[in-house]
Amino acid sequence: MSKSPRIVLLHATPVAMEPIKSSMSRLWPDAEAVNLLDDGLTIDRSQEGPAISERLTERFVDLGRYAYRMGANGILITCSAFGPAIDRMAAELPIPVLKPNEAMFRMALQAGKKIGMLATFGPAVPTMEDEFGEFAAEVGVDATLQTIVVADAIDILRRGDGDTHNRLVAARASEFAEHDALMLAHFSTSRASDAVRAVVGIPVLSAPDAAVERMKKLVSGE
Repeated sequence: MSKSPRIVLLHATPVAMEPIKSSMSRLWPDAEAVNLLDDGLTIDRSQEGPAISERLTERFVDLGRYAYRMGANGILITCSAFGPAIDRMAAELPIPVLKPNEAMFRMALQAGKKIGMLATFGPAVPTMEDEFGEFAAEVGVDATLQTIVVADAIDILRRGDGDTHNRLVAARASEFAEHDALMLAHFSTSRASDAVRAVVGIPVLSAPDAAVERMKKLVSGE
């Protein structure tokens, strides 16, 4: 590719933006990272039930269509609550569309079969657990996933208190001490990585770094 690949980072909440910006600048500085944000998506998703509505799905896919029209070579989704909508987007567009946690799931299953996950946005959990189960079955690993939702942490982060967010997330990490690996569910949760690693001695996996490395391979055709 003669010019820098344009990677559209599709966000449904502003708190996911800084973690992926950091990962892109460290791991893929040659790429042109473009941010596309609709923070109303998270608000509206939280008001729905476990299944995402057709109305919200189509709205989400519309953002992917727009990203493709603006010349995206790949679309990296940073919010984990829109799995079925991401699947539709990926089926429709002729460029790589990466779910936020696909690469992290791959790494977790390489670490073992007993996996834990710390989440802060409850509506995303059913979709993520389904995706993890489907991916484990696809690669032929009989793995289990246990999830803890850390109450109030994401609301505190949205108010700008990252330290308290990190402390609340890390406070639940010890409950996974006997697991093979611990995943931090959302891009926003990745900022608690150091605090969590100080509590447990197992691999602690975050989505942004893994996603950037995976997207880089998909766009380059590796």
